[in-house]
Amino acid sequence: MDTTDSNKNEQPQNGKKTAPDAPQQEDSSQRPGEKSKLDFLFDVPLKVSVEVGRAMLLVKDLLKMQEGYVIELDKTSGEPLDLYVNSRLIARGEAVLVNDRFGIRLTEVVSPSERLEKLG
Repeated sequence: MDTTDSNKNEQPQNGKKTAPDAPQQEDSSQRPGEKSKLDFLFDVPLKVSVEVGRAMLLVKDLLKMQEGYVIELDKTSGEPLDLYVNSRLIARGEAVLVNDRFGIRLTEVVSPSERLEKLG
């Protein structure tokens, strides 16, 4: 006997029957058909990078580098890291360690208006 058939006509504890094949309600913020228009974007690969800081080096200093060489960056300790998607600043956050790998916990998402200002 199929267990799915035996559960179809069971009544919930409140005594009201529910339709077994009731459609799931969609997010009310989406207009009808909008989801299907954007589905093709979900599999587009994006380049995500996190910037700890920057430094300017001379070629002669670059050639002197060896193991243990320290490069001073322009950011101070504790300052938020920048998250870029396809070379555009999207968010800021703090470094975290997850299962021996580095990650970033987002603390601020850059507003669309701020992103537009940076373009101009």
